[in-house]
Amino acid sequence: MATDVRPGPLPVRLVPLTMQEGRKETGGVSLEDSLSASERWGVPHEGKPELYLTIPSTEIVFWALFSAGGMVAAFLVPIHVAILGIAFPAGWLPDDALSYERVVDFARHPLAKAYLGILVVMPLYHWAHRFRYAVHHQLGIHGWKRLVATLCYGTAMGGTALTVWILLRI
Repeated sequence: MATDVRPGPLPVRLVPLTMQEGRKETGGVSLEDSLSASERWGVPHEGKPELYLTIPSTEIVFWALFSAGGMVAAFLVPIHVAILGIAFPAGWLPDDALSYERVVDFARHPLAKAYLGILVVMPLYHWAHRFRYAVHHQLGIHGWKRLVATLCYGTAMGGTALTVWILLRI
């Protein structure tokens, strides 16, 4: 198996059957041709060609926020639900564990503010990205792509601004 990627026709094992059939019968586009808009070839120091993918920078940012928000929603939110929604009402914690004074003292610490900000903000971006793609791919609404993206990410940014404002006022 080759360790580098070279320009040229794709090996048959990498081309899906439908593309092979389409290419034979209708002169369809190869996988290499369809990806040419998002790829470029670079030559490193050894002189061997390597494949570099170019992805729009804003897309990378929103995918990173989406994945970070998913991690926060999957790991941190259930912990808070267990503490605030199960352990405290069941009486497993002392009565003054969530007193006003203790919670405010906690929320005034800079690291706690950062943690609470991440706990609130990251799931907003996860929601925005998931909702945007649900509108386009699951509901099939393709006409208002820019408007839906602006509303989704604008809502997340507005929630971020509101969260920062509230945390700074504490």
